[in-house]
Order: sequence, then C-alpha cells, then structure tokens
Amino acid sequence: MTLRHKVLSFTLRTMQRSSWSWVLTAILAALAVPAARAQNLNWEGQTGAFVTPFAYTSPSPSGGFGLPAVSFHYLDGGHVLGGFYEVSGTVGFLGRFEVGYTRALNSEGSSPALSPLFSGGFNIIHGKANLLAEKAGRHAYIPAVSLGFVVRTDIRRVGGVVNREDTHNEDFYLVATKTITYFRVLPIVASLGFKATNASVLGIAGNAADWQGRLFGTLGFVVPGPVKSKIVLGSEFLQEPRHIEGLPGATLPTTLTYFARVIPRGELPLNVDFGVAQVANNIKPGVKLDVRSQFALGVSYRF
Repeated sequence: MTLRHKVLSFTLRTMQRSSWSWVLTAILAALAVPAARAQNLNWEGQTGAFVTPFAYTSPSPSGGFGLPAVSFHYLDGGHVLGGFYEVSGTVGFLGRFEVGYTRALNSEGSSPALSPLFSGGFNIIHGKANLLAEKAGRHAYIPAVSLGFVVRTDIRRVGGVVNREDTHNEDFYLVATKTITYFRVLPIVASLGFKATNASVLGIAGNAADWQGRLFGTLGFVVPGPVKSKIVLGSEFLQEPRHIEGLPGATLPTTLTYFARVIPRGELPLNVDFGVAQVANNIKPGVKLDVRSQFALGVSYRF
C-alpha cells in the first residue's frame, strides 16, 4: 500500500471520532495527491468565494468535460445552530458550463428550544452557464457574466420542522466577475450579482416567507504569501430575504464574511480558506441565535 493510500485510509477510519476529524480528512486528502492547478469551490460547491458564486466556471475543454473539483467546508454555528459541514463535487464542461452536487450535514446545537429547528442534512444541486467570457473580443474591461441556479431538497429546517414536512427552495442568479490586474503588485477580484430566491440563509434556516430579489458581491485583493504562495484577502455580502417561513416576526440581516484564501505554489492543486461569518444574532424578541462572528474553513482540490 502506498503512503498516499495509508494516509487516506487512516483519515477515513477516524472520520466519526469527532466533528474536527472532517477538517483533518479534507486537508490531508487535498495534500496527498499532486496535480497541475488549483480550483476553488464555495460553500455550496460553485466556483466562487466563500458563500457567493463567481461568473467563472470550473475549467473544461470546449469539446468535453474537465477534471472534477471537490471541496469540504465547515462553519461553527455556535451553541444554538451547531456545526455545519458541506461536502461538494463539481465538474465543468464545454468550456463554459459547470454542474455539481453538495451534501449539507449538521451536528445539532445544545439549545433544547431552538437547536431542533436547524438540524438535519439536505441536498444541493447547482449549475452555471457562462454567457460572456472575461475580456471578450479582446476588450480588457469586459467582465465574465454567467447565469446560474441552485436547488436544495429534503430540507427539514424551521418551517419544515413546524409543519413536519420536507421542503425545498431555489436560487436563480446573474453574476459578473472581473479580475483587475491594472495594479500589477495588487490584483483585485471583484464580483457583483443579483438573485431571486426563496431560501433563508442558503437553506440553513429553511425557506424564506416568499420569493425576493437579493444582491450579493465580493471584493478581494491578491498579495504574495510565503513559499511562493498567494493569499487572497477579501470580504463578501449576501443579502437575505427578511423573513423566515414558520417563524413569524423574525427578521434576518445581510450575511457578511471576511476571508483569507491561501493558494499554494502552482503545482499544488488546492486552496485553503479561513474565514469569519456574520450571520444573525437577535432575530426576534426571545430568539437569539448567537451567529455573529463564527469561524469558517474551506478546502478545495481539483484532480
């Protein structure tokens, strides 16, 4: 048995010992296999930042499928919501499309009154089509522009728990992304999008009370890191539908993240994200979620 297989076998045997073993498994798996380049996936498996999608798609040839990318994400949701884990796989095809699947997992919090409203796993299916390539027609100012969708199924959170039924929700979005290299010593990645959604906090809080149009965006700066690596320092905003289905009177603020993405030297095909997420605190009188400054981690690897 090779060293790589021994490492992977060991991490798989220890996956059930604690929630942190998922983090160690993802990092070790990513480091165990060499390849040509890195590809980052976001929280739901899309090519993107931490929680928002970019207009870029997973690399692929114009006449077929590209190599798949996989990722693991973790969010410490605090004592009320518990821990959240996302395991994703995404593939690009025909040079301008991507599709993928994510399984959302959860370890329940310790609040007897509120934690059961936010427990259980669900499925996430996403797809994206690039409508306009970055620098199309050799015009340096043109951003990449894409249309995408997200479908979440088998959700039993908040309203689903109250009504004792599984629910589903969807996003449909348009996003533009530009990598600005005018300042060679400080490249900038900027992204802005609009989506129609009936999901509450990406399905973490189940469904929104109704469909709404919401804005999202990302701004990041690329700086040199140690050992020929690069570090992307950035922040995102994700407007949330204001109200949660099944929880009358509750209101949600805009989700914010602050992240550092570590991109190792070119021959290592992985990214590691460290972040802080600001989600929600007092959403209604007597309902305090304590999810305002929570640690998040992401690891992406492309075969």
